Amino acid sequence: MPTAPLKVFITGASSGLGAALARHYGAQGAQLGLVGRRRDALQASAAGIDARCYVADVRDAAAMQVAAAAYIADVGAPDIVIAAAGISVGTLTDEADDLPVFRAVMDANVLGLVHTFQPFLSAMSSGGVLCGISSVAGVRGLAGGGAYSASKAAATVYLESLRLEQQPRGIAVVTVAPGYIDTPMTRVNPYAMPFKLRAETAADKTARCIERRRAYAVIPWQMAWVARLLKCLPVPVYDALFRNAPRKPRGLPT
Repeated sequence: MPTAPLKVFITGASSGLGAALARHYGAQGAQLGLVGRRRDALQASAAGIDARCYVADVRDAAAMQVAAAAYIADVGAPDIVIAAAGISVGTLTDEADDLPVFRAVMDANVLGLVHTFQPFLSAMSSGGVLCGISSVAGVRGLAGGGAYSASKAAATVYLESLRLEQQPRGIAVVTVAPGYIDTPMTRVNPYAMPFKLRAETAADKTARCIERRRAYAVIPWQMAWVARLLKCLPVPVYDALFRNAPRKPRGLPT
C-alpha cells in the first residue's frame, strides 16, 4: 500500500532555514502548513509544493491557535511540527532603545516555541515529533548579543523540559542547535563565520535529526566540538577571549 504523505507544520517558513525546510519536505510530497509574517515571501516558499500558508507572528498566541486549528481542519494532526521562526539582532542593556528589542527577541525565540507547539499537543499521536531550533549562541553569553544568547539558552532548556513531559505519550522533542547558516539573518554579521552551512544543507541535516528522533544535536559536527570547548572554558579564559569580539549590529527586528 502507498505510504500516506507526511503532515509537516513549519514556522519561520518565509525565509532562511524555515523556507529551506519547506522545500526539503515539499520535495518529499509532504502536506505542509507554512507560517510566516510576510505573505509574498511565504507564497514564494510554497510555490510548486503541497502547502497551506498562514500569515501569523509566532509572538501572537491567538494567531498561532488560529493557524494550527486551520491546518488540523484542512489536513489533520501533524506528524512533525518545526519551530524555526526566530529573531537575531544585537542588543545592549545600557541602551534604552534596546528594551523593546529584548522583548521581541525573547518573545519570538522562547514564547514562540510554546505558541507553536501548544495548539497541536492534544491532537498529536504517539510517533509525532516536535522540533525546536536553538543555536550554538546559547552555549555561552556573547557580548552585544545578550537577548539572542539568553533566548537560545532558554529555548534549549525549555525544549528539554518539554521532551521529558512528552516522552510518556511517545512524542519526540528534537532540539537542533545550528552554528552559522547562510541566511539574511547572518549576512549582516561583520565577522568571520566558520563552518557556515548553506540553508539547504542545514535543512537536510535538521530533517535527518528529526527522522532519527535525536534529543539534541549541534550542526554541523564541527560546531559541536566548538560548543563543547566553549562550555568547558574557565570564566577568566572565556572573558579574555570574547570580551572584545566583533558584535552583531543592533537595530529593531523586522
